[in-house]
Amino acid sequence: MITKKIVLFLLLIGFQLSAQDKKWTLEECVDYAIKNNISVQQSELDLKNASINKKDAVGAFLPNINGNASHSWNIGLNQNITTGLLENQTTQFTSAGLNVGVDIYNGLRNQLQLRKSNLQIIASQYQLTKMQEDIALNVANAYLQILFNKENLKVQLQQKQYNLQQLERTKELVEAGVVPNGDLLDIKATVASDTQRVIAAQNALLISKLSLAQLLRLEDFENFDIDENQIPALNSEILLQSSQDIMQKAKETRTELKIAQSNVELAEKDVAIARGAYQPTISGFYSFSTRAAYSDRVVGIQPDADNPTSVIGYVDGTGQSVLQPNFSPILGKPEPVFDQFSNNKGQNFGLQISIPIFNGFATRNNVQRSKVALERAKLNFGQQELDIERTVFTAYTDANSAKESYEAAETTLEARKLSFEYAKARYEVGLINVFDFNQAQTLYVNAQSDVLRTKYDYIFRTKILEFYFGIPLIKKQ
Repeated sequence: MITKKIVLFLLLIGFQLSAQDKKWTLEECVDYAIKNNISVQQSELDLKNASINKKDAVGAFLPNINGNASHSWNIGLNQNITTGLLENQTTQFTSAGLNVGVDIYNGLRNQLQLRKSNLQIIASQYQLTKMQEDIALNVANAYLQILFNKENLKVQLQQKQYNLQQLERTKELVEAGVVPNGDLLDIKATVASDTQRVIAAQNALLISKLSLAQLLRLEDFENFDIDENQIPALNSEILLQSSQDIMQKAKETRTELKIAQSNVELAEKDVAIARGAYQPTISGFYSFSTRAAYSDRVVGIQPDADNPTSVIGYVDGTGQSVLQPNFSPILGKPEPVFDQFSNNKGQNFGLQISIPIFNGFATRNNVQRSKVALERAKLNFGQQELDIERTVFTAYTDANSAKESYEAAETTLEARKLSFEYAKARYEVGLINVFDFNQAQTLYVNAQSDVLRTKYDYIFRTKILEFYFGIPLIKKQ
């Protein structure tokens, strides 16, 4: 039993360590963000709602069927439907019916509404895709920012380590009388400045991790980290394409234009639906009804013992009364309910046509409003085309500029490195003072930072350009 507890404890410890050591790849970050982002989830609900609207459009082709039933009690002075006399009584009635109505023709509005619902589903799918693409770009940008801060922190730590070594070297030079004691104080100040830069780099890294963790909606952001070995490739063939080719490809693939085009098609369907109200409508109807009563019924007659005869006239001349026998009804129990339902059933069916003549310009105004909405959708589509052209051209220019900046930063770094090594050699033999040495070192560190900054800016700019060319941001393995 103790052995099992120890094994379970070790497994739990191992699980916690593996969870803390998890390194998120860019693909995992994007997938997780898309699944958990609130805006994406709202777009998915819009897509579900569009599917429900399509079911409504399909249902408009089906007949409307409604059943009804009622049971009533009538208490008080009422005419007895059996004897015809007014009596204080309680009567009961049951009735039931079924009504069916179906649209035969209504200006093709049902067909147009179904086509519109199909377009709404497509538009909602495009909107969902657009939201996912935006989230992917934001995650990629945040991911690259963490990579930059990680490498920048490494540079600052390496520089601090080097200056600590230089501090020990300067102590030896001061003891040997090669450099003055003031140089030692300057090196100590440089090491203190390095510590500040390390702290700033650590804070920047922590904030960038926090930003991405919040974008992913992770609660345990303190242990969140990414796979720094998965650095995107620098070389991209996208810059071999012309800006016009990329722009044309973007017009064919970009979701924004597809959404705008869908909105134009939806507006066209709205105009057609509004015009359908000018046409007459034809509908068919059918109804079935039956009823039952719970009053006693007449099952026969018998002589009236209390009033056997009644005078109905007199014989001319003699004045003799003409009598007729009086009968009273023999009452029996009500007829069985189901027999009454069968005997009292009735049906009603027919066609109904409604011709619009004048409705206060309501139909005309609806058509005009739909036309205005259509023109607005067309203008929005044209604006989206202009925005795509401007965005692609800007992205193309930014990517080329980022590439040139990165290449220039690498050239500068190589030169600063040689200059720093030369200054270091001269400082160690006392040919330059510590101020000149620190200047060369500062320029070298700044050149390293510039290379990192331009490197990740170049990566992100090329990713955006590939994105507009239709290349997926994340290439599935």
